[in-house]
Amino acid sequence: MTTALALPPARFTDLLAAEWIKLRSLRSTYWALGSSALALVGFNANAARADYAEYPHYSGPVLRDFVYWALRDAFTQGAALMLVLAAASIGAIAVVGEYATGLIRTTFTAVPDRRALMTAKVAVVTAVMTVYGAVVAGASYAVTQAILDGRGQGVPIGHPGAWRVVAASALLAPVSALVGMGLGAVVRHSATTMVLTTFVLLLLPSFVTERYHWTACVRNALPFNAWVRLVDVGYGTHPFTLVDRYPTTVAGAWVVLGVWAGVSAVLTVVVVDRRDV
Repeated sequence: MTTALALPPARFTDLLAAEWIKLRSLRSTYWALGSSALALVGFNANAARADYAEYPHYSGPVLRDFVYWALRDAFTQGAALMLVLAAASIGAIAVVGEYATGLIRTTFTAVPDRRALMTAKVAVVTAVMTVYGAVVAGASYAVTQAILDGRGQGVPIGHPGAWRVVAASALLAPVSALVGMGLGAVVRHSATTMVLTTFVLLLLPSFVTERYHWTACVRNALPFNAWVRLVDVGYGTHPFTLVDRYPTTVAGAWVVLGVWAGVSAVLTVVVVDRRDV
């Protein structure tokens, strides 16, 4: 009688390679990343172009503090909303797509260590989306400031607060992707996951007010509002900014992004052992 040889468990590097192959083998990944990156840079460039065109007509107070508007053009709130939606969708599909096609059963059969597998998936998506966010944020900053430099108003990257705008905008991509993965691991249904992700990341920040202290705490604890606080380099000092009734701090905003990313990653890894496919 022939005895089947037990195969050695997959190394974590093998799992990383497998998840990378899964992600890059999908044509939709290139289309989603490429088209959204071009759209985001173009959206921000258009904002800078509008300020460039209207610059001669601006009043004295705006001209004196134009650096504030230049940094806002570097990554606009409209572009941030698009980035959140694109990144969260990619993160959600990375998990939900396998459940929808049934591939997840084959994957778990080949790799019984589910947590290791999902950890590798989280690592690959986080790395890819971090690079994506850095490219989009860096390109947006370079293009927008080059446009405004035509009026002599481009802000160098070494200006106080400039790096914070780029870093916060870049990290918004992996944070949103991880939230999409976490919700996808819990819901495991494509349409429901996208609706819930859109509500949590995009709609909830506009619904929650700062009328009461507890609602302000909820508002400040949302990732998009944390990003808004980080990129507002003139907060509390610029005459055109409104100070919140219960404001958060820059450090607190960084913590919010970190907590959302960490909790979402842990949820993605842990929930696979709590529920079967």
